[in-house]
Amino acid sequence: MRALGVADLTWLYLVAVVNLNFVPVVAADGLRAVWLWLAAILCFFLPQGIAVLELAERMPGEGGLYLWAKETYGDFHGFMCGWCYWLTNMFFVPSLLFYVTGVTAYMGGGAGSGLGKSRLFFFILTNALLWVTVLANVRGLGVGKWVNNIGGIGALTITITLLALAGMSLMKSGHATDWSGLSFRSLADFPLPTLGVVCLAMVGLEVGPVMGDEVHDPRRTFPRSILVGGSLCALAYMVSTLSLAVAMPKDEMAVVQGMMQAIDKMSGGLGLAALVMPAAILMVVSIVGSTSAWVNGSARILFVSGLDRYLPQGLGKVHPRFGSPYVALLMFGALASAVITMSFVGAGVRDAYVTLLDLSVALQMISYLYLFASLVRRVFSGSERPAYFRRGVLRVASVVGFTMSLAGFATAFIPSGQISSIWAFELKMFLTLGLLLAVAVGLFIYEKRRQAAD
Repeated sequence: MRALGVADLTWLYLVAVVNLNFVPVVAADGLRAVWLWLAAILCFFLPQGIAVLELAERMPGEGGLYLWAKETYGDFHGFMCGWCYWLTNMFFVPSLLFYVTGVTAYMGGGAGSGLGKSRLFFFILTNALLWVTVLANVRGLGVGKWVNNIGGIGALTITITLLALAGMSLMKSGHATDWSGLSFRSLADFPLPTLGVVCLAMVGLEVGPVMGDEVHDPRRTFPRSILVGGSLCALAYMVSTLSLAVAMPKDEMAVVQGMMQAIDKMSGGLGLAALVMPAAILMVVSIVGSTSAWVNGSARILFVSGLDRYLPQGLGKVHPRFGSPYVALLMFGALASAVITMSFVGAGVRDAYVTLLDLSVALQMISYLYLFASLVRRVFSGSERPAYFRRGVLRVASVVGFTMSLAGFATAFIPSGQISSIWAFELKMFLTLGLLLAVAVGLFIYEKRRQAAD
């Protein structure tokens, strides 16, 4: 049964793309971060929407990026694209749940509470939320989509609340904002180390086609939901970043608790301190919704890979009652739990969080290089008639999107100002990424030889 319509996909895009935990990381660069969002919207997000619409129409079916890379470049590249896509979420989903620690610290005692530094609290809360989300999606999209929808509503409500608080703060007598931070004298002033994080923040429009077989009337549903959902996502990021920049000096911005810091400071200054607790609850709801969306999308990549026998065939099993890829979902949950557990080892809270994000950036940008490369080959070959856009538009979108993805990948290895140990950061980045890609190549070669032997 096709369970997803225009409204469902719009909320899904909103909750998948708008991850408010990114905003403090980006806003820590000050008002200049607004230019990063504009660059990403024009050179990455817009080309992404064009590419997703065109490729989903030309190559419909469940699998999304994996399917498009496979059909365009062959089995190996399809496998590598799918591998990087779902591995991204091994790091990204824990970072989402990691952020819950900072939010719930406010619910348990405010910014000065030690609750957010408790490893036991982190372990129990993140794993509990992860498995609630996984089990909700095991029961099928008829249940899981409501987690997504509620999360999308939470993200939009938080954005509107931030905008309202920032507006009232600006109108309040005595409030001063240094708008000169919007200007920069040279490219050296541009916060390039954060470019990859901004690109990662704007991924997600492919989540719909990843679940293409579950979408009602895809030709009508995808364009409408991408247009409405994408516009809301872009607006939400711009508004949230500006609001935080108005509320908090950049040198005081905490990457984990920054959103609640800003709400707490603005609402307290306006005599609306009672808003902090509802805002914290909405933040948790939004994060759980984001987790649900990404768990669902990445598990379905595993599901399709299991059917194609690149990974164990059991990953392709469908629940006899709920019709969901339950083995892939449960495997995802187990691996994400392992990453959460490993996050206790080594770096402090801030370094661990930023490193998780940058590893997610590097892996996600590899899968997006495949996305835009698939469009490049098809629109420059001239062998196929465009489905939605003129060929010139598609060519510009494919080249610009590919270039921006490459830039996002490269900047993931540039340590931001939040990193305290540069050598440890670089070592973790190169070793982890190299190991994960080597494992992928080894698995593919082994499985191909085993199949040939059979």
